[in-house]
Amino acid sequence: MRQQRLLNPTLRDVPGDAEAASHRLMLRAGLIRQLSSGIYSYLPLGLKALQNIQQIVREEMDAAGAQEMLMPALHPSELWKTSGRWDVYGPELMRLEDRNGREFALGATHEEVITTIVKDEIHSYKKLPVTLYQIQTKYRDERRPRFGLLRGREFLMKDAYSFDRSESGLDASYQSMFNAYVNIFTRCGLQFRAVEADSGAIGGTDTHEFMALADVGEDTIVHCTSCQYAANIEKAIGTVPEQAISERVDNILLTSQPLKVHTPQVTSIKQLSQFLRIDANQIIKSVALQADGEPVIVLLRGDYEINEIKLKHAIGTNNEVSMLSEDDIVKLGSIAGFIGPIGLEHVRIIADSSIRGMKDAVVGANESDFHLMHVEVERDLGTISYHDVRNVAQGELCSHCGHELSFAKGIELGHVFKLGTKYSRSLGATFSDENGVSEPIIMGCYGIGVSRVLAAIIEQNYDERGIIWPESITPFTIHLLTVHVQDEVQMKLSEEIYTTLVRAGYSVLWDDRDERPGVKFNDSDLLGFPLRITVGKKASERVVECKERRDGSQYERSVEHILTHCHSLFQTGGRSSHE
Repeated sequence: MRQQRLLNPTLRDVPGDAEAASHRLMLRAGLIRQLSSGIYSYLPLGLKALQNIQQIVREEMDAAGAQEMLMPALHPSELWKTSGRWDVYGPELMRLEDRNGREFALGATHEEVITTIVKDEIHSYKKLPVTLYQIQTKYRDERRPRFGLLRGREFLMKDAYSFDRSESGLDASYQSMFNAYVNIFTRCGLQFRAVEADSGAIGGTDTHEFMALADVGEDTIVHCTSCQYAANIEKAIGTVPEQAISERVDNILLTSQPLKVHTPQVTSIKQLSQFLRIDANQIIKSVALQADGEPVIVLLRGDYEINEIKLKHAIGTNNEVSMLSEDDIVKLGSIAGFIGPIGLEHVRIIADSSIRGMKDAVVGANESDFHLMHVEVERDLGTISYHDVRNVAQGELCSHCGHELSFAKGIELGHVFKLGTKYSRSLGATFSDENGVSEPIIMGCYGIGVSRVLAAIIEQNYDERGIIWPESITPFTIHLLTVHVQDEVQMKLSEEIYTTLVRAGYSVLWDDRDERPGVKFNDSDLLGFPLRITVGKKASERVVECKERRDGSQYERSVEHILTHCHSLFQTGGRSSHE
């Protein structure tokens, strides 16, 4: 491709709302352009990189035995209502009506559609197992689209679905897709972790997220520094070090009952800690919430935060959980800022396991400007239900091996689920076994955010000058640059090199623009292709300069050896011999 014909509008400055490095660089390098909030067009270079990712995905999915197909993006509401997700999925589902008033949704995911297809086409155990996948545009009405392709309203996704006759078959399909994902992200040149995760509105049991490690990531990964344990913060479990627990218990002042103390205008954990001169881990905070129209009081240590996903599981709801209003708190017999579990009646109380066994705790007294000290959980709170409803905190230990847990930010690239019979039962997808008995098909679901992978690759591969493409994804492998296009010797030699490399199968972008050398070199660094070959002042000697983008190494090669050099650099995956 000749660069003077390429639609590649590079930018010196980018919009101020482009916070993520990948977003800024994709705009600057002319890979994408924004049409509306969270909606982007892919320009030629961006599309080529995206297609390279798709090719890797297809190769690994096909190698795992999956079959590609394509489903509609427009879904009739009846399907989603039958599965029970029309109301559960929430406002992210884009809904619309046709001219006759019939309700539809733009596909955010395709469990209902694929299950209906399999229901109509597969009826015997002889046709199982089967795994089907597609690469298609998805639509979600994100509340706050941001970070370019990392969180958009329209995005490209690979979604696959496995169909088995048994749990052991599902285990095999799940492991096959898990392995395929490892291969895909490895080939894309990504640093990633597979972490335990929550299934959310899609449902299912066992599930893992594949996370690219990046500071811009909106997800928190908790992983062990010793064993292989890793989980999303929504799922992570830790244990408090014994020393921390014993330090809290050592200074107990034994009393026969809680002591009521005056705490004027002390309504926050920080204020209470300072007022009573105690650590936050000696306080039990009571959080008043509303779930499914009913009040719920959640108890946990003052230094911990509620994990909404875990809390929903404990409550047994998929609906939104919101804070209880001050008026509703009064109706419970308490007051905002001074809520406590002692004396509250006719309200559901859920206690985080972090408060189990506490013997010198402080709680609200359900009276303005008063708290209760020296509370013993087992003695004073009676029988309560314990759950894990908090986020793991710094300093906690791995529940598997006892070593310290570490925290990192990550970008979700893919998600694999064991759905079981959640959709096959609701939509009637069954098969007949060897004895003619009808059984529900057992399903798995496996998604990859293809456009998000593109952004994640750039988040992990750039410097102050621009993008640094991994060889497997790069829009062009070689950037051929002619310093002075008016120089006939340089142009003739460039033409010879270009023809030789293209015929050898290399993707080459030839910068034949009539621009100043500085502009060309800066654009080349910005675009970030693996190898730059510059035809300049030594063209008459048939010598060119090579520069490898990743490590910045520069060296000269004769034109006669340039093809051999490229073979050495790219085809074998090894380093060149100039070192």
